[in-house]
Amino acid sequence: IAATPGPAVLVPWGITENQLQALLGASLRHVTKGYYTVTCQSLGGLRHELGFHFTPRTHGKLLEFEFFRRSYPNQSESFREFQEYFERTFGPPSKTSPGDCGLPSHEWRLKGATIVHFVFDRFGPEEHMRIKQSI
Repeated sequence: IAATPGPAVLVPWGITENQLQALLGASLRHVTKGYYTVTCQSLGGLRHELGFHFTPRTHGKLLEFEFFRRSYPNQSESFREFQEYFERTFGPPSKTSPGDCGLPSHEWRLKGATIVHFVFDRFGPEEHMRIKQSI
């Protein structure tokens, strides 16, 4: 990823919260125990927010990345753009099925990780684009 502003950085699986803080510095936002976010660019040009989920929530290891936007003026366009970058990077999904809000649900099963991309209606449409380490 490239934190905005900042140089490109590789964030490895299994690092601790302290290691992530040292790696990303002031651009990293602490949201709650075990969860941080940063504004960045990744996957060859995709601009987005990136969430870092640690398990367990206290003194845990990084096990999940969450890709999202601060706002969604056009849900379909956001979905299309995320999907385009992920397919360019990881290839076509392993599985696609009908989803909520007129958009499909995608899943990639890769060696060491699972990626999901879907929208569901919680309090309005909510897009989920996540990479979780397989353990």
